[in-house]
Amino acid sequence: MIVYGSEYSYFTGKFEAYLRYKEIPYVRRPLGLTLYAWRLPRLLGAAQLPTVQLPDGRWMTDTTPMIAWLEDRHPEPPILPSDPLQRLVALLIEDFGDEWLWRPAMHYRWSFAEDRRLLSGRLSRELVRAPLPLALRRRWFARRQRRLFVTGDGVDARTRPHVEAAYRRVLDILDPVFAERPFLFGERPTIADIGLFGPMFRHFALDPTPARLMRNRAPSVFEWVARMWNARAVRIGGRPLAEGVPADLEPLLAEAGETHLPMLAANALAHASGRAHHDFTVQGVTYRSVPTSRYRVWALARLRDAYLGLGAADAAAAAELLGRAGCLDPLLSVDELDSGHDAEGSAPFSRVSRMVRD
Repeated sequence: MIVYGSEYSYFTGKFEAYLRYKEIPYVRRPLGLTLYAWRLPRLLGAAQLPTVQLPDGRWMTDTTPMIAWLEDRHPEPPILPSDPLQRLVALLIEDFGDEWLWRPAMHYRWSFAEDRRLLSGRLSRELVRAPLPLALRRRWFARRQRRLFVTGDGVDARTRPHVEAAYRRVLDILDPVFAERPFLFGERPTIADIGLFGPMFRHFALDPTPARLMRNRAPSVFEWVARMWNARAVRIGGRPLAEGVPADLEPLLAEAGETHLPMLAANALAHASGRAHHDFTVQGVTYRSVPTSRYRVWALARLRDAYLGLGAADAAAAAELLGRAGCLDPLLSVDELDSGHDAEGSAPFSRVSRMVRD
């Protein structure tokens, strides 16, 4: 298996954590300009990090369905909890890591001068291998990333304090959790750990500014990042999970109920009305002219389907927990969740569309 990605990539790190834990052999290679600009758009509709070439020649992309596809083929030990309520919460935390923490991760990398200088150099050397001076490649790459993923994603002078506070709050929620046990649900990782690992490893734990915050404010989170990278199923896969949903995860659910799920709901409403950009308000802060994403409609539908698929007793327990955390209303608030993403149900082998345009 060849994983085309980046040593500094959010979702490449998430996917590698899964492969390393399951001890699935792979080779990581940089996703270079030829693949990015020409080959992958023809094969898959767009280029994303990571994209995987299987030994049989097939290509796949998008970490969420890629992990699900691999999990069917490498089921032991499972990364999805067997308890239905735990499983639903784990999927919600995975998506919180994928979608909500994306904005602060990009902000810290591309808004702070020290981080921007360091990462623009590293990424330009790794991915932008054009016959141009490094200084020019760095400047172009940094401006592109900031335009697409910071100013183009609603981060400005008004919202910047909220974006930074979002990261600090998550650190404050998680640090006592990891001071008590090695992983979110107990003695081994689940999909929730893998989802949070994406932003926490390759961005927050490695980029200078958020890494200093993590080390000083939440050392147990910093320790968990290293533990996740070193986790191997052969050593810890048989260890137990906690019973039910640990009470100390409820503040994280409450954060998702105030931020992540309302963001997904606003995006779904905008998609249903055909708007290319939209505003959304969370915790009293309005993000303006954010690109509307059909992928995030699909993500919300996936979470809602997981909730609606519960049996009666588990559904009642989930309704009580999610209602208490403020998650239930935004999860169910949008009737129309027809994203058009993966309409044939063939992910991770389906054609994809880019979330943003260069």
